[in-house]
Amino acid sequence: MDLGTVIGIVLILALLAGAMSMGVGIGAYIDIPSVLIVIGGSVGALMISFKPAQMKSFTKIFMIAVKPPEEDKADLIKKLVVFATKARKAGILALESEVNDESNEFLKKGLSMAIDGNEPDNIRELLEIEMEQTDARHKVNGSIFSQWAALAGAMGMVGTLIGLVAMLLNMADPSAIGPSMAVALLTTMYGAIIGNVVGTPIAIILGIRNDDETLVKEMILTGIMSIQSGDAPRALEAKLLGYLAPKDRESQFN
Repeated sequence: MDLGTVIGIVLILALLAGAMSMGVGIGAYIDIPSVLIVIGGSVGALMISFKPAQMKSFTKIFMIAVKPPEEDKADLIKKLVVFATKARKAGILALESEVNDESNEFLKKGLSMAIDGNEPDNIRELLEIEMEQTDARHKVNGSIFSQWAALAGAMGMVGTLIGLVAMLLNMADPSAIGPSMAVALLTTMYGAIIGNVVGTPIAIILGIRNDDETLVKEMILTGIMSIQSGDAPRALEAKLLGYLAPKDRESQFN
């Protein structure tokens, strides 16, 4: 669980609710027509913009921002060094039992190809294709939220225009001016909240998650290439430590 993401969302909503309650009360900021225009309109526009299969994964994608799958990079380096040591002593075929128990599918696939005797260039090409396609899918998933932010803001402006038109048409009836003005203002507020509390922040953190996953896969690819070429474990570790920040680099051979 990424506590930073969870705490951030809860904190913003709590502060907004607190600020509203200190004024005229939260109830004054709840307007059903505004909700229908902004939320209904923006979600409908999203359904037009993306494939049904992508929209079905909306909740799953959101949960990646809140509870991302994480790979400990230091542990990954240790594991690859152990693999390199075993392969150097007993040959790469000795890693077959480790491959069967490996939980990381990308690492499992790459090692299996190396054990099966595939050429290094073929292994690199296939793994890079998988990395590129995964990166492309993740970017599309992240764009759902960035697009939602934009659409919610746009629907907020549409609601504002609808409210203003209704207000101008009912200038002779003072009792109708208030509800129309509420729609005009609250739709803008709802659009701003969706865009700046959920849409844009979630899109940004999903981009960071994607970069982290890509980095881990690059480390795995480097490790597999080194293991197949018979590099010394110390040389392999030196390569992989280069992916980490200087403060996180800790060699097993010191």
